[in-house]
Amino acid sequence: MSSGVRDDLLAAGLAVFDRSGFEGATVAAIRAKAHASNGSFFHVFGSKKELAGALFLEVLGHYHAAMLAALDQSADAEQGIDRLIRAHLDWVVLSRREARYLFEISRNEWGEDVRDAQRAQNARLAEGIGRWRAPLVASGELLPMTPVMFVSQLIGPAQIFCRAFLSGRDRADPRGEADTLIACAIRALVPPGRLNTRQGVAT
Repeated sequence: MSSGVRDDLLAAGLAVFDRSGFEGATVAAIRAKAHASNGSFFHVFGSKKELAGALFLEVLGHYHAAMLAALDQSADAEQGIDRLIRAHLDWVVLSRREARYLFEISRNEWGEDVRDAQRAQNARLAEGIGRWRAPLVASGELLPMTPVMFVSQLIGPAQIFCRAFLSGRDRADPRGEADTLIACAIRALVPPGRLNTRQGVAT
């Protein structure tokens, strides 16, 4: 079976899950959207849940790639924080359907089947951020903390705005809050004595 059929089914799955949610989506609707036969679907995926897990990994990979592409390893602490937060916000807005799937639709119960692959992808993202972050922590330009705490301080507040945007509760573009989110993250992650005075960042 060609990779084209698999790609078509994943794209169709994303569209149908976005429209109907995981529970409301059917294999028949996904097949119709992809113009695929019943045999073609079940040759590639054993079930709707299996397709959903594969789609989760693909979308997660797109998100991680966008984050790492934005991070210049030579960036200083404030530049890196700025770029990572803007990359997150840009990806959510410009890849809204994928972001809704990753952050709003995906389910823990069917994610068990892809947990190892998810951990491997998360580890690659953590390594990429860690290569930039470790020298800055060592030099005192970033506060020392666990990687999980670092990401929660970096992305957590932005994600509140993003979830409201993705769910439709707030139609405002979350990128409008970028400067404030970046300034707050810098104050949380950079030692007070190392803060720079640059446009858009309060010290």
